[in-house]
Amino acid sequence: MSNDKHLYLIDGSSFIFRAYHAIRPLTRPDGTPVNAVSGFCNMLFKLLRDLDDSERPSHLAVIFDAGKKTFRNDIYPEYKAHRPPAPDDLIPQFAIIHEAVEAFNLPSIQLEGYEADDIIATYAKRAEAEGSKVTIVSTDKDLMQLVSEDVTMFDTMKNRHIGIEEVVEKFGLGPEKVIEIQALAGDSADNIPGVPGIGVKTAALLLSEYGDLETLLERAGEIKQNKRRENLIENADLARVSLELVTLSTDVPDLPEISTMELGDIDPDKVLPFLEEQNFRSLQTRILTHLGPDVSAEFAPIENAAPKEVNYETVTTMDALKRWIKICENERQVTIDTETTSVNAMAADLVGISLSVKSGDACYIPLAHVSHSDEPADLLSEPTDQKLPDQIPMQEALDLLKPMLINPAILKIGQNIKYDALVLKKYDVAITPFDDTMLISYVLDAGVNKHSMDELAQVHLDHKTIPFKEIAGTGKKQITFDKVDVEKATEYAAEDADITGRLHRLLKPRLVQEKMVNVYETLERPLVPVLVDMEYNGIKVDKDMLNRLSNEFAIRLSELESEIHDLAGHPFNIASPKQLGEVLFDEMGIPGGKKSKTGAYSTGADILEKLAAEGHTLPERVLEWRALAKLKSTYTDALQNDINKDTGRIHTSYSLAATTTGRLSSTDPNLQNIPIRSEEGRKIRNAFIPEKGYKLVAADYSQIELRLLAHIADLESLKNAFNEGIDIHAMTASEVFGVPIEGMDPIVRRQAKAINFGIIYGISSFGLANQLGMSRGEAKTFIDKYFERFPGIRHYMEDTKQFCRDKGYVETIFGRKIHIGSINDKNGMRRSFGERAAINAPIQGSAADVIRRAMIRMPDALKDAGLNAKMLLQVHDELVFEVPEDELEKTTPIITSVMEKAALPALEISVPLTVDCGIGDNWNEAH
Repeated sequence: MSNDKHLYLIDGSSFIFRAYHAIRPLTRPDGTPVNAVSGFCNMLFKLLRDLDDSERPSHLAVIFDAGKKTFRNDIYPEYKAHRPPAPDDLIPQFAIIHEAVEAFNLPSIQLEGYEADDIIATYAKRAEAEGSKVTIVSTDKDLMQLVSEDVTMFDTMKNRHIGIEEVVEKFGLGPEKVIEIQALAGDSADNIPGVPGIGVKTAALLLSEYGDLETLLERAGEIKQNKRRENLIENADLARVSLELVTLSTDVPDLPEISTMELGDIDPDKVLPFLEEQNFRSLQTRILTHLGPDVSAEFAPIENAAPKEVNYETVTTMDALKRWIKICENERQVTIDTETTSVNAMAADLVGISLSVKSGDACYIPLAHVSHSDEPADLLSEPTDQKLPDQIPMQEALDLLKPMLINPAILKIGQNIKYDALVLKKYDVAITPFDDTMLISYVLDAGVNKHSMDELAQVHLDHKTIPFKEIAGTGKKQITFDKVDVEKATEYAAEDADITGRLHRLLKPRLVQEKMVNVYETLERPLVPVLVDMEYNGIKVDKDMLNRLSNEFAIRLSELESEIHDLAGHPFNIASPKQLGEVLFDEMGIPGGKKSKTGAYSTGADILEKLAAEGHTLPERVLEWRALAKLKSTYTDALQNDINKDTGRIHTSYSLAATTTGRLSSTDPNLQNIPIRSEEGRKIRNAFIPEKGYKLVAADYSQIELRLLAHIADLESLKNAFNEGIDIHAMTASEVFGVPIEGMDPIVRRQAKAINFGIIYGISSFGLANQLGMSRGEAKTFIDKYFERFPGIRHYMEDTKQFCRDKGYVETIFGRKIHIGSINDKNGMRRSFGERAAINAPIQGSAADVIRRAMIRMPDALKDAGLNAKMLLQVHDELVFEVPEDELEKTTPIITSVMEKAALPALEISVPLTVDCGIGDNWNEAH
């Protein structure tokens, strides 16, 4: 007999560990780890959301373990003795997870001395006796003994119910025999002994033959297999103990009545504030969508509801395109995304454009697809007799789109819109005004999330986007987008525009709520068109010079290789760390060799530098060989292939959201890491040249991070030195070491310089000792003296670390937030890294913001002065320009002025920012 009751029992402990291992490390703004909390909440909500009316339970509870010690430890002290303790970063999450269950308006049940499985078993038997249906949300095999006609299990990951048939499939016998099978087979994870040599299959066969465990043990002497017979006879008592351990208690006392577990609705007044505290914004949005428009309007007045179905249209006629443009004009905003043949914007050909104006509605305008084939492999041959797909001629489409794309009354929204703008610039089409979801996310969550569309869709919308490989293939068979079938292309491209629009509607309001509008509007958005022009300009490179340098480096590498082999006494593969380690530490007997987990000696740069400092020649030559080999492969060889065949210039790409501090990073190729201190690095810079009739101008901030440290930490002595133009390193040496500035030994000044810059990066006595070639004791003495003389720096460091511990982030002088979750990490190494990052980030981030402000103002300043200089590169604290020779005298003062006054009027910095300008016929000469 059954009734209408349906009890769901969630194995909360299983949920916790599944969530912890599924979600990468995540912290809320105050630094508290919440990855398990996040995964748990998402799993809980998904379960509640996905239960339709036929499955929706009448009663539900979440069951947890209360502690490690239970009645089973009295039976068998070694029970679960080998289980490792919970990870350090999981322990503080247990209490928050219990808060989460309460926030979801659900009962949370645990009891000292009993495992969650026993509580689940007790409730299952009670409900079954009352004629109720029971679903246990777990995949734990220990719970399969409870399965019956009215009790099933549910695997949420596979959306699969586990009934009697599934238990038989797993164990070979029905649920009533599960405990006897487990008693024989044992369980190493829980330290249940069982009978050696007997697994699940053998146990099922024996029980099928003998009926039950006790009969089997009594008749064990009849078994023909010697080892099996002996094991059963010798371990009969262990089998009986194991049976007690695996049998779940069904009479746990003092539990709340099932009637108290009646399932109600999600209460937004409870759950939304909890999720806000944890910073789980994407889950907030999904719950608001689930609760409906009335609740969404009350709690979050933003349009971001995931549509029940999508409508993606392929636009192949002018009339259809005109209709979409009219929609954009009426809505006053549109999400736009380009599809191309390459991720390199300057090398890419435009293939199509997608547009979206509201959630679920989007279109794709194919412009340059070349075939209809569905098979990527077939497309590689590019057959000429295939009919081209229906599409609007590209120039006609662009002519129609162009007025809308430059219309100042229509906001264009993109994800990394710099790429789209650069692609369209090559077709003489501009995008203005615009918003960028990548940059909005970066401003809000630098250091919290990654900012690609796929990541943002997963985090904020719980949506997995179509992977590119699904429509274009992978590896050698991967095709370019112009060869993708138009129908598939529409699904992929229209989804990009649709998802970007949804992200914009979710993220943009947070700029106001979190007071980050100024950062976005003054440091991020206006930099995009500046970088578009810089990347479009590129910089000229002398390919012949690079080729000569490659040959020169090859000769030197060959000489070094011969010298290294002579020092070793035989040839070996210098690039092999294993062979190098054997030569150094086994054959040559150099002391200090340390082996890694693989059994090979460590031969990293730090090891070789230490050996070289001790006077060993071979590691010194290997370091030289490695550095030169890297320069050859990374620069002199590779840069020749990076020269654009149409422009004769290299067009690096600047990533705005790649670092947490606001620093730009250069890719494809990276021009920021060409070494300036080595002779070979300077030779490479000689290959970067201006056009005929022009010069290169390199404008470099002088000691900007030290100047900003003096301002931020309010260090009077350093501020005075900078204001009076005193050599800061000499002044520091004088203060710390008590020596006069006049006639100072250059070595002493170098030591002070190392401390000055090292302090910004949280240098240790060990690091300083290595850098200066002294003992750790001497280095510690230097650092201690430094802090004694400049106590304000120590105060700044401690105050900044404490601020970051409390808030989970630090700020630049312009208000940029840099989240540093590891500041409160239980792991000492990660915590120390977080502390160093917290000290450095406000300084490095403020320097990055100053340079951004200078770059944003520079084009207008040059244009207003009627000058034709072009900004080409940004490298750390340096900007590189190409300037007509006859305008040099007028241009350099403007460049200098804009850079030195970049902080104004937003901020009056208490020390002067100074800029050094160099002019030359190549980059090295200008620098």
